[in-house]
Amino acid sequence: MELSTGYDLVNWVVFPNKSFMKVSIGAIDSKTSSDQRFTIKKDAITWPNIFNQTVPESTCTERCHPGYYMKILEGQPSCCYHCLGCPEGTISNQTNAHHCYKCPEEECPNKKRNRCVPKVITFLTYDGPLGICLVSAAVFLSLLTASVFGIFIRHRNTPIVKATNRDLTYRLLISIFLCFLCSLIFIGQPSTVTCLLRQVAFGNIFTFALSCVLAKTITVVIAFIATNPGGKIIKWVGKKLSNYIIFFCSAIQAGICAIWLGTSPPFPDKVSQSAEIVAQCNEGSSTMFYIVLGYLGFLASVSFTLAYLTRKLPDTFNEAKFITFSMLVFCSVWISFIPTYLSTKGKYMVAVEIFSILASGVGLLSFIFAPKVYIILLKPNMNIKDHLFKKGKSIK
Repeated sequence: MELSTGYDLVNWVVFPNKSFMKVSIGAIDSKTSSDQRFTIKKDAITWPNIFNQTVPESTCTERCHPGYYMKILEGQPSCCYHCLGCPEGTISNQTNAHHCYKCPEEECPNKKRNRCVPKVITFLTYDGPLGICLVSAAVFLSLLTASVFGIFIRHRNTPIVKATNRDLTYRLLISIFLCFLCSLIFIGQPSTVTCLLRQVAFGNIFTFALSCVLAKTITVVIAFIATNPGGKIIKWVGKKLSNYIIFFCSAIQAGICAIWLGTSPPFPDKVSQSAEIVAQCNEGSSTMFYIVLGYLGFLASVSFTLAYLTRKLPDTFNEAKFITFSMLVFCSVWISFIPTYLSTKGKYMVAVEIFSILASGVGLLSFIFAPKVYIILLKPNMNIKDHLFKKGKSIK
């Protein structure tokens, strides 16, 4: 189409009082050269308030809203694109964004992925469902252990309590009681004090408990060997040997923990994950942590081996059978703990360790003391000297 005349471009300006005025802002003149045929004065244009005063766009699709980004179609004009949602961990907060970007370390995308929000700090709390279950279990088991201790104190002069070495029995019950209570240190927001106490308390208390079990086992072996009251080995049966075993075994673990605290002590730490920040205790040295566990495993293995070898002794020394089962449970729990602990993250790592502490403590309490409590409370006719020592000789 060819123009035979010219045109004026007019801007109608409407005033608030409904009056209007015609303003010339440009022209189209067909008689001039091509580069001057169309002229417009942008500064002379007065836009009504209801207009957005932007250049009209020509697109093949609708705009990409925040949370999405534009993916240009290959072989198509730049105005043709797909709107794709931002990948996980990224956001876009602009319309028609060309790419998405990651949030700062302490923030994460919201559900719409159109803005960053602060990450929630998580840890194993006392008032959470998991925390309530673990605290309830720990308190219940502690009270149960205290009840068993009370039963043994009340019946301390009965043959079955005397035959099981009262001093060692009392020490073992107190250490099991503390084992259950020490699991509570693992719950709550980590602090410098709790991080230092957690593994050290756990390691030393369990070492003391296993030392008592080992002392019981060795005492059983020596007592059986010392069949001749006048023999030299009989002098090792008693408190002195038990005290030496407990002190020596506990001192080694205390030395390991002292080296740990002196070289690379645990400290509170925060680990940023995709949608949360996990507050936890950094063990400082994983090697020292596994050395502590390894030493506990060593004591349990020695106790298990000795108890297993002496499990068929006469009824007088039948406590070895119960020790065998308790050490089998203890070793099974902590062997399964390592892969489970390494495969979990965040507060569930702490929950796994607490569960292992409680489960191994239950193994010690149930297999070693449940049969004795059963006889004391429900079968008092069996708690007499003649019945207890009917297949063996009393060691005095």
